[in-house]
Amino acid sequence: MIKCEADIELTRPGLRRVLGTPMLVLYGLGVIIGAGIYVLVGTIVATAGGAAPWSFALAGILAALTGLSYAELSVRFPEAAGAAAYIKEAFGSDTLSRLMGLAVAAVVVVSTASIARGSAGYLQAFAQLPDSVIAGGVVALFTGVACLRVRDSVGIAAIMTAVEIGGLLLVIVAGLPALSSGSDKLGELLPLDIEAWTSILVGGFLAFFAFIGFENLANMAEEARTAERTLPRAILISLGLSTLLYLVVTAVVVLALPIDDVSSLSAPLLAVAAQAPWFSSKVFAGIALLAVANGVLLELIMLGRLLYGMARREWLPSGLGAVSPRLRTPVRATLLGGAIAFVLTVALPFISLVSVTSTITLLVFAGVNLALWKLHQSRPRTAGFRVPRFVPPFAALANLALVLAQVFIR
Repeated sequence: MIKCEADIELTRPGLRRVLGTPMLVLYGLGVIIGAGIYVLVGTIVATAGGAAPWSFALAGILAALTGLSYAELSVRFPEAAGAAAYIKEAFGSDTLSRLMGLAVAAVVVVSTASIARGSAGYLQAFAQLPDSVIAGGVVALFTGVACLRVRDSVGIAAIMTAVEIGGLLLVIVAGLPALSSGSDKLGELLPLDIEAWTSILVGGFLAFFAFIGFENLANMAEEARTAERTLPRAILISLGLSTLLYLVVTAVVVLALPIDDVSSLSAPLLAVAAQAPWFSSKVFAGIALLAVANGVLLELIMLGRLLYGMARREWLPSGLGAVSPRLRTPVRATLLGGAIAFVLTVALPFISLVSVTSTITLLVFAGVNLALWKLHQSRPRTAGFRVPRFVPPFAALANLALVLAQVFIR
């Protein structure tokens, strides 16, 4: 394979390649699962009823299509700039690439601020402080953590990910008795009529947003050991495990709670866990808090890498492309990203911008898939990890269909 200009540039000293497949998988699971499943499951059950697990299965398949494209592109061009670099390599436009990178950065900043604001509600159970103070403190704290050596910052995130997965396993264990007592409801998990499958399709469009985040793994390419093997594995394993978790957790919710009640509950997972005699609301609130806070940390880690990668490509001021000699992390870029997220978190009231950021994310996904489609035609890969040629155009169409679906689902 011909070395691209980016490959040659990235041979100079920069970030440290220390992340193996297990750590990257935990990173992927943390950013995918986040707090989404803790609040989104009720919405999906309200839409698809007892067949909600199949909505998550459909969403997992749709996410995997774009995940495959990211997997190939991340080994073709193992850069922290991620999607922005892929657009440059495919279409050769610095302007389009810069816009792509800034769009991704804007989504990450807004998501970070929104998640941080969301964490305030959980922290209120432990400390009575104004929401802006709590949320700003969370962003400031994790900006500092994101500046640490990548093995340390991702290691902390991995521990938090393990705890939040433990929370989901707690819900599954608490709901196990429902598998026997709810045997009469098992039929609801196997829809046969057209109307049910239509609901599954609509629910799948909504559930897709519970998988957003897998793309962040591509921005860790410069810190992945043997990226050719580790990145594709990490992306696909993360998507597979999160899909399995979503399926099982949603099935337990459907069997453990009355279907009509799930949509009216603000925290259906909490309602399932509360059925166990050993349940502790404080413990569950702590787990939920870690799940939300982990999302802030992982987004800030990715944001620093994105800004650093864009600076290395000369799409942002060159100073942001500096790496700390001691920590071997993009401290300047991380501090800038954290500062912007901090201001947005503290200065603005919490307003849900999920629909806007989701639309931008889907358009970015479509652009990435189209970039790989073009590269398959202009620079086909004959060795190493590569996906079937039908995947990128099909995934791009799915992304655009999801954008249109948002208009009709509302």
